[in-house]
Amino acid sequence: MTRIRCTGRGNDGVAAYRPKTGAGATRRSARQCAPPAAGLRSGILSAAIGRTLPAAAFAAVLIGLLAIPAFAQEAAPVREYGNFPGIGSRAAVWIAAQVHLMFAAFVLGVPMFAVAVEAIGIFSKDERYDRLSKEFTRLLLIAYSATAIWGAVLVFFLTTLYPRFWSHLTEIFEVSMWIYVGLFFVESFTLYLYYYGWDRWRKGRAKLAHLGLGILLNVWGTAVMFIADSWLSYMMSPPAGMTADTAPGTVRLWSAIANATWMPINIHRLIANVVFGGAVAAAYAGFRFLNAKTEEERAHYDWMGYIGNFIAIAALLILPFAGYWLGREIYAYNQSMGITMMGGFMSWLWIIQAFLIGVLFLAANYYLWVGLGRIPGGERFVPYTKWMLAVLIVGVIVWATPHTMIANREELAQMGGTHHPFLGVLGVMSAKNTAVNLMILTTFLSFLMYRRANKEPTVSWAGTGTWIQAIIMFFAAAVVIFYGVLGYFVSAIVRIGFSVYQVGAVLFTIVAVMIIDVLISRGAESRGEIRWGMMPERSQYALFILVVTFTWLMGLMGFARSGIRQHWHVWEVMRDTSDFAATPALGYAGTIISTCVLIFLLMISFIFWLGGLIEKPVLVAKEAVVRVPPRGAEPPPDLAPAAGD
Repeated sequence: MTRIRCTGRGNDGVAAYRPKTGAGATRRSARQCAPPAAGLRSGILSAAIGRTLPAAAFAAVLIGLLAIPAFAQEAAPVREYGNFPGIGSRAAVWIAAQVHLMFAAFVLGVPMFAVAVEAIGIFSKDERYDRLSKEFTRLLLIAYSATAIWGAVLVFFLTTLYPRFWSHLTEIFEVSMWIYVGLFFVESFTLYLYYYGWDRWRKGRAKLAHLGLGILLNVWGTAVMFIADSWLSYMMSPPAGMTADTAPGTVRLWSAIANATWMPINIHRLIANVVFGGAVAAAYAGFRFLNAKTEEERAHYDWMGYIGNFIAIAALLILPFAGYWLGREIYAYNQSMGITMMGGFMSWLWIIQAFLIGVLFLAANYYLWVGLGRIPGGERFVPYTKWMLAVLIVGVIVWATPHTMIANREELAQMGGTHHPFLGVLGVMSAKNTAVNLMILTTFLSFLMYRRANKEPTVSWAGTGTWIQAIIMFFAAAVVIFYGVLGYFVSAIVRIGFSVYQVGAVLFTIVAVMIIDVLISRGAESRGEIRWGMMPERSQYALFILVVTFTWLMGLMGFARSGIRQHWHVWEVMRDTSDFAATPALGYAGTIISTCVLIFLLMISFIFWLGGLIEKPVLVAKEAVVRVPPRGAEPPPDLAPAAGD
């Protein structure tokens, strides 16, 4: 296979090479030309060295594990693969890695918005935000332990089930692994100081120092993630010049770390962690809302659910753009890998992804629309929601339309090929990019209506500012549609560039319209207090749908990034010669992903329950709570479901 590299990648990262012989040499087998493999990369996707609370003990075990390959090379040939009873080695590593990644995403995402919420509380002098931030952080202490347990399990699985691959990885990244362990120590102690010092350092300069601890916690966590991402991205895009004959010890560490896809994956995971953390926190609030015994509890957890959902959706709006960047870098690194990802045997995976993301957009907008009922003045925006729903539904339909149809011989003859004469037009990226960008604009408009609902602007130019906002949004929609249609009349290489213009128009609109709205809202009069707690119970199930869908989508994308490496542990450097060197069907992958999601949700539900036993939160101020109808009573008129609902 010809390797296609983008220019300007710089140093190939490989020092003078001396052929490696003897025990350390890579062994080949008759299975080298086996079908493509997927799933193992999900094992490394979690950035596996683990997060455990008894850190000293774990560090000792880790150092011992890192030493195993060196002793093995001196004494005897390295065993290539182990065997896990029942489900096999690949499934065992896959499950351990994916569940670990889900917990890791939560414990990395929650501190980001916990610190942001604490800062809002400090500078607005609203203690509710400080209490909310502390409750978010309390969830970390339990989830941290679960992350550590699954990380340790993954390390043990990799060292026993894939020893040859683990030897290769540790020989290149051993220094970064030592740094990883050291940062883990620092991160752990920072978390303990941050949480247990909350009440002691809550006034004056001490509070600012406490906020600084939260910022440091995010710095250490981000550094840990960046180091781990270098290991998984190396598997997908090793430095230029590496081949199957390159000795791992000759590879420069920084060249292996700063590979072609390292930074795109860093940014993509950073944003995705915020989305996931917000969704889990919102689901926790929904769980506590449904089990609330008092009006104060319902009001508190209604507000907490809104904050978590807002953070998740705000980050979700920019997540696709990070995905575009990652996809573009994959194509630039190796075109055959990019074609496999989007147009090969994995193309139907993206249809599943489209449905899942469609569910996310619909559930998020539904929660915002129902929330208008508890805001005085929100009723004036309700008539517009049906048109916004129509845009979302059409967008999901277009996004989920396949380019090639599964059909029998007779149906193919009637269509004149694999492309449907009408639906085939909607199956190309021009239509899909247009659909998703319009869905993002629609969701942003829902948030804008929610934000404006109970405010009466007092600035003299409020009407003019609103018209400017409308013109900007109309202009952005026009740009998205124009380049979407023009994409049908140009070559593929030109069409790919159009997505940059579409993304740029949407991002500019979000920033510009938000700035104008903040200025319009200065000094605005309130139409009335938000009636926190006056949400129908069905609204909380939208929060559950969000976290389940996010979790499943995370597993699906892990499989997608694994599969594009095909039958390589490390792309075109280390071939997978195990009995599982075959690409699993989407049905099998779906079963493994669903198992991971079920394990995670069962464990996170236990954490939710346990979190309620540890400490009762200080609720929102009494004057901020309005009386809430008893459970089972009819909601207010603007929340009443339509006939047949």
